[in-house]
Amino acid sequence: MSLESLGWGPELAQVFSRVVESSSFSLVPGRVVRQERGLLSVQTAERVLLARTAGRLLHNAPGTESLPTVGDWVALQVPPGTGDGMLHAVLPRKSLLLRRGVGRERDAQLIAANLDVVLLVAGLDQNFNPRRIERALAMAWSSGASPAVLLSKADLMEDASSAVQEVESLAPGVPVLALSAWTGEGLDAVRALLPPGKTGALLGSSGVGKSTLVNQLLGEERLATQEVRPEDDKGRHTTTNRELFLLPHGGLLIDGPGMRELGLLGDEEEGVEQTFTDILELAEGCRFRDCGHQGEPGCAVRAAVQSGTLPPERLASYEKLRREQAFHARQTSPAAQHAHRRFERDRTLVGWEVSRAKRRRD
Repeated sequence: MSLESLGWGPELAQVFSRVVESSSFSLVPGRVVRQERGLLSVQTAERVLLARTAGRLLHNAPGTESLPTVGDWVALQVPPGTGDGMLHAVLPRKSLLLRRGVGRERDAQLIAANLDVVLLVAGLDQNFNPRRIERALAMAWSSGASPAVLLSKADLMEDASSAVQEVESLAPGVPVLALSAWTGEGLDAVRALLPPGKTGALLGSSGVGKSTLVNQLLGEERLATQEVRPEDDKGRHTTTNRELFLLPHGGLLIDGPGMRELGLLGDEEEGVEQTFTDILELAEGCRFRDCGHQGEPGCAVRAAVQSGTLPPERLASYEKLRREQAFHARQTSPAAQHAHRRFERDRTLVGWEVSRAKRRRD
């Protein structure tokens, strides 16, 4: 497998040369193609080898986001014989997909790096959830890559066009494809999203058919699959690692474990706004620039809800994601924490003044 087939090009080569000049080690470039329980496998021009992250890189990393993950291009010290390589540097990324760590408020969990497209997979079964798709879209837009929505299990419906139209209304301008890994419907359209040298990553919960899709695109049963539970259509965590695959037509695809939780981090405001451009366009018509859409006079967003042009569930989803994003921004940003404390102080002072005025009237 050549580095060029993995997306290596002149720009990366130029960056790598600067890393080599500033290093005292003999380094080679490679791409992280597999990650499992903290172990990394790196593909170089010669072979695939396990790699450990150098202590200096771990010590100097300002946060989890700076550590290597699957899809990263890295500078690697290769041992003369067998043994693990030593990863000394992560080359600058063009995109990074991550989520808030499960059960943790501040930690980020890296999903994949250097993506061109994030393929959001949702099954057309009992677990079809437009609100979850909106959340996944916010994550995808925030990564720096472009999203696309894959509605799997289209063979379960006589006509999936209504579901496609519903999702298209949630994601203006985003490709939405109905597909069936069993019948082959939509597979060519997925391949078109991943031209040679371009990298995509699958994002979806367990049981939506990600591993089955990868097997179909590879043309072989490379990944194990399991049936979903018939009582609730929920899947089991068949895939336990993240891995980058080179598809026969030249595209690259990263698959990983299913995710039931898609927690947002504090720096995803742009992703939320990109997901809800229709609400932001409506907000331009509000009487007040800082309208919170909570019953203020002249609110164009609430007017759209009342007229039926904006589903109330979509507005509720937007407000929920904005609150979540703002909350986690306060957890990590000293400036945001200070602004929030000042807001709460001012609100308390206003409350005191209102109460004092009321007592005077009484």
